[in-house]
Amino acid sequence: GSWVTIITRLTQSWVRKLAVDLLYWRNVKQSGGVFSSVLLLLFSLTQFSVVSVGAYLALAALSATISFRIYKSVLQAVQKTDEGHPFKSFLEVEIALSQDQIGKYADKIMLYSNTCMKELRRLFLVQDLVDSLKFAVLMWLLTYVGALFNGLTLLILAVICMFTMPVIYEKHQAQIDQYVGLIRTQVNSVVGK
Repeated sequence: GSWVTIITRLTQSWVRKLAVDLLYWRNVKQSGGVFSSVLLLLFSLTQFSVVSVGAYLALAALSATISFRIYKSVLQAVQKTDEGHPFKSFLEVEIALSQDQIGKYADKIMLYSNTCMKELRRLFLVQDLVDSLKFAVLMWLLTYVGALFNGLTLLILAVICMFTMPVIYEKHQAQIDQYVGLIRTQVNSVVGK
């Protein structure tokens, strides 16, 4: 049990570090590749159905792997070597989920689902009038956002913001913090009145 916990924590910290490195453009080639791939996928989804995009991606991957396999087979025949299957190391990797992993993720999903349902019940059944009114105002504002943008457009904007805002903040942190402080004092004074 303790080895699984250690490996899980190491994996989580590695994923967190990888995400931060990608979003802060620590490796420009990696960040650029991920950013452009995600944007290309999202723009493709604005033009084609999810099924079509998935099928095209699968065909592209199959074309690449089949071509590479044929190329390696021809190369082995010409050079008369016996290197074996070019993807052998990948074929031997175990990719099954363990019962513990499935149970852990199912527990997290159940916890989030139950919390969400309880909060929605509290808001819709007006347990606290102020919170329900805030939620109503938020939903009203979202009707305007929904009229201006569809979900994919918002997702594209979110991806662009994820890859640009951290770098902009990192480079101009002093100025941004100063302006945010001014805005906060103005908002606090308006709310105070």
